[in-house]
Amino acid sequence: MTMTPKLGRSGSALAVLAFAALLSGAACSTPANADLQPAQAAFAARATAQQATDVDVRTLDDGGFTVNGRLDGDHFAMAVPSNWNGQALVFAHGYSVPGSAIAVSKDPVEKDPSGGLMTGAYAQGFAVAHSDFDKAGVGVESAVENTLRLRAFLGRMGVTDAYVAGGSMGGNIVMAIIETQPTAFKGALSGCGLVDNWSDEVGLLIDLRALYNFYTHGTEYALPGETDIQRSALSTTTAGAIGALGDPYRFLQMKRIADPIAALFKAARETPGGREDQIIAKIASITGVTPEPASLIVPIMTVSLGMDDMNATFGGFIYDNSTKVYASPLLSSEESQRLNREIARIKADPAAVAYADRWRRSTGRFSTPLVALHNRVDSLVPYSQFEGLVRKTEAAGNADRLLAITVPEIKTPLPGTGLEGIAHCGFTPAQLGAAFDALQTWTTTGQRPTQVMPPPAPAP
Repeated sequence: MTMTPKLGRSGSALAVLAFAALLSGAACSTPANADLQPAQAAFAARATAQQATDVDVRTLDDGGFTVNGRLDGDHFAMAVPSNWNGQALVFAHGYSVPGSAIAVSKDPVEKDPSGGLMTGAYAQGFAVAHSDFDKAGVGVESAVENTLRLRAFLGRMGVTDAYVAGGSMGGNIVMAIIETQPTAFKGALSGCGLVDNWSDEVGLLIDLRALYNFYTHGTEYALPGETDIQRSALSTTTAGAIGALGDPYRFLQMKRIADPIAALFKAARETPGGREDQIIAKIASITGVTPEPASLIVPIMTVSLGMDDMNATFGGFIYDNSTKVYASPLLSSEESQRLNREIARIKADPAAVAYADRWRRSTGRFSTPLVALHNRVDSLVPYSQFEGLVRKTEAAGNADRLLAITVPEIKTPLPGTGLEGIAHCGFTPAQLGAAFDALQTWTTTGQRPTQVMPPPAPAP
């Protein structure tokens, strides 16, 4: 991410070709439970007494300390500053490529998965914490359970008020929490979040893959592996390489998906208006995405490597294009007829759709103050997700509970491709900090801030 801040988990399309480099922070640590100050040692003892196991406390050079442990077997990590204000920020990470390691970073400040949000909150005196989920890939249900378990633990540890934040899939987790557990957190923040529903998001990914397969069939740009859109194109796991041990294999599989798409864009750049340029233009016109590299590479990679996991998690297909008519002003009548006759089709499973709606199609009905931040163009989670949440809150008469902030998109290099593309979760730490400051002001004064416009992201 050189170094474009990301609010999603290292993985998904964000780890595309290893996009998801983790940000480095400040503090170094001493060996576990060595040279602890009395208050830190007491914190460690209390954590064990409050149902945490495998508790590991390490002093940081800045006077703070980290706490790692397990709650009902799930790993959590937190960093507590020396000037702790008694409050906490809990972060829910985003989607990760199936098969990825589920463990979160042991020091959420040194290796901040939130694009600088946790680092900034820590500097303000907040304890910052996160929990792993039960699985990689789609995992909202277990993520909600684990995040709420961590919140309950923090309460037992003396946290007075806690905020929850999440990016990408983490934004969906935030919505599920505040719509079902209204008293769990004082305030909430979503960045680049899937804050409307899964069916539309997965549908866009499937449409992009199906259209790409249709237009590149028999060409040098065709995707490798399985062509059936009901299945993953390639596996992300291999025997004997679980979690982090399988990262090189997963990166190879990601590259295998990215390479032909990148080649298509390079050829289009060399011959404007040529065959390749027309393929890109038609796919973008039909789906409404921006005709640029990341807006095809990122979503097509996500679904090409994650379809099997999505099916298993949801319990079937949650998108239905069985009667959809694909259209574009760029298509002749004959082209349109051929496309709609030959494009791959998929039919939704009602039970799977019901599960996806439960975890989580937002309703717009919540009482927790919510700040939602979104780029005007995002390469994975479209702005329509953000617009859908705004419409729902207005329809529910709940607009005073939402502060919606739009910031311009930014571009970032796509490593290994020689291309650049629009970022997913393309926020600066300053923008994230401004959003969190607005949330704190809101929850402290009781007055919803006027529209916050953080400074624009710098040009790459």
